[in-house]
Amino acid sequence: MANHELGRAQGHDLALGQDHDLTVGSDHHMTIAPDHELPDHELDHAHELSVGPQGHEDLSVVHGQAHGDLVSAQSHELAIEAVQQVTPVQPRISSLDLAIAQNHDLTVGQEFPDVKACRRALRDAAIALHFEIQTVKSDKTRFTAKCASEGCPWRIHAAKLPGVPTFSIRTIHEGHTCGGITHSGHQQASVAWVANSVEERLRENPSYKPKEILEDIHRSYGITLSYKQAWRGKERIMQAVRGSFEEGYRLLPAYCEQIRRTNPGSIAAVYGNPVDNCFQRLFVSFHASIYGFVNACRPLLGLDRTLLKSKYLGTLLFATGFDGDGQLFPLAFGVVDEETDDNWMWFLSELHNLLEVNTENMPRLTILSDRQKGIVDGVEANFPTAFHGFCMRHLSESFRKEFNNSTLVHLLWDAAYALTVIEFEAKIVEIEEISADAAYWIRRIPPRLWATAYFEGTRFGHLTANITESLNSWILEASGLPIVQMMECIRRQLMTWFNERRETSSSWVSILVPSAERRVADALDRARSYQVLRANEAEFEVISHEGTNIVDIRNRCCLCRGWQLYGLPCSHAVAALLSCRQNVHRFTESCFTVANYRKTYSQTIHPVPDKTLWKELSEGSQNGVANAVEISINPPKSLRPPGRPRKKRIKAEDRGRVKRVVHCSRCNQTGHFRTTCTTPI
Repeated sequence: MANHELGRAQGHDLALGQDHDLTVGSDHHMTIAPDHELPDHELDHAHELSVGPQGHEDLSVVHGQAHGDLVSAQSHELAIEAVQQVTPVQPRISSLDLAIAQNHDLTVGQEFPDVKACRRALRDAAIALHFEIQTVKSDKTRFTAKCASEGCPWRIHAAKLPGVPTFSIRTIHEGHTCGGITHSGHQQASVAWVANSVEERLRENPSYKPKEILEDIHRSYGITLSYKQAWRGKERIMQAVRGSFEEGYRLLPAYCEQIRRTNPGSIAAVYGNPVDNCFQRLFVSFHASIYGFVNACRPLLGLDRTLLKSKYLGTLLFATGFDGDGQLFPLAFGVVDEETDDNWMWFLSELHNLLEVNTENMPRLTILSDRQKGIVDGVEANFPTAFHGFCMRHLSESFRKEFNNSTLVHLLWDAAYALTVIEFEAKIVEIEEISADAAYWIRRIPPRLWATAYFEGTRFGHLTANITESLNSWILEASGLPIVQMMECIRRQLMTWFNERRETSSSWVSILVPSAERRVADALDRARSYQVLRANEAEFEVISHEGTNIVDIRNRCCLCRGWQLYGLPCSHAVAALLSCRQNVHRFTESCFTVANYRKTYSQTIHPVPDKTLWKELSEGSQNGVANAVEISINPPKSLRPPGRPRKKRIKAEDRGRVKRVVHCSRCNQTGHFRTTCTTPI
């Protein structure tokens, strides 16, 4: 044998040597040859000598995973002669004894930092060995436990060492006669044990799902837990990592202070109910975003929102711009306890104040949003000169829900995209031929608020404000975190975007951003086949196979309206500019230039230190930021109702199927069930 173990029983050493012959006598005596020393050896994985529960020597040879009777190897003849007489017992070894020796070694004299560590080690051993324990005594100085199976003699006792918190195992009765547990669960597999088992992996991968936890624990330990145990175990660790939801609200004033301290010029303010300090509103906008939007972005804003998926009800509001390359450029965020007209009015008022303070002349914005009354009133009150357009995604969803006809919905979109009034009216006539009610429904909404042919502002081709769907990959994950962690997730994403886009644009050598360069190049290809007739220094007549269009390069407009709508010369305008040898790039909006794009991301969103340092940093602040935060914010009163929150927003094309009317037993309203009810009670 490669390895051997020396076992001791009642003061007698038993040695197994490769060249020793031991025979079992009829009187069951054991004799040790006098001419051999008794060195200590380790029993290898295939052989073990154990001590029986009554102090008798049980010899067993285990091959692979076989346990039980004595097995003779082909080249070994085992014989035993006793120096003293012992009572013969049936050789037996359990998987419990084997596992303790290999993985969970509990020995007399073993020490632990404290009683908690002692209990934890015993619990881990019990789970790994598939037996349950029952605590007999547990206090500051003693800990005693036994096997929970009735009649099993296994028992352990540990005690505190004098003068130190260390606990030491004093006695162990190691023999199990119970055979282990016979069910798939385990009494010691508590929520705390689950949390300790998955803590390391959860810290590395916060998206580690309860279902995956169940599978991994079953695979590693052979026990089956409930989904609730896995979920609660994960929540315990996540709460330790990210803090509780209640702590998140309590830290909001200090967090806002840190944003203002680390990102000077940023706006961060939290508001609570003056009566009980329950959370009501939060507004955050970083200086880098304000600077980039005011100085370099397209004068276009989209408004949208998403429900929080956290413990407490709430809504996250967005105001998002678009950079020169058409990418989303978040400007401001608001969190409110519920989505109401008053909260939208407040959010738009904060947005107006933000822009008014940071601009000498308020740009004439184009704002895209839902038709919600609070948004409409808020835009009219705070941005009276802005061009307000309705988001076509929301409009088409309402239209589909009302008429449930995909053909009509497609015609509605065609009407929205029509560049001229003639094209628009032709699509409305087609709708009217299918359904007069649908045409009447459309005409009730002023076309200047949604139809391209009538819209007076510049939407740069954007007909929707589907910000949430565009940010779907990370904003939904953030919306389920405590509020401070959610805002930090948003800040980190913005910080990363700014840096990545700044670095990417540093290698661009073109005049315009890539998307604008492609659009101009396409217009150039088509313009070369057009015939151009010049009326004066600014006015041109452009003839193509599509018809005749009039171009005015001084006012930057074309009869097709493509130049006005997109901010880039259309193919007719390009043909006119080429005919008079003008540089096409000089006639594009400044927001499309690479220089302006770099200016958009020229500022930095700075990191916010860990919350453990906030108090120290605030006390040492010398930049005029308030050194002390007096207010304490409590969570909102409305808890999220039971049930799993929706993870993904339903896309527009999936909406509109006819559904039966359902009734909520929680708020007594129609249209939803109790499990999905979000009405504050």
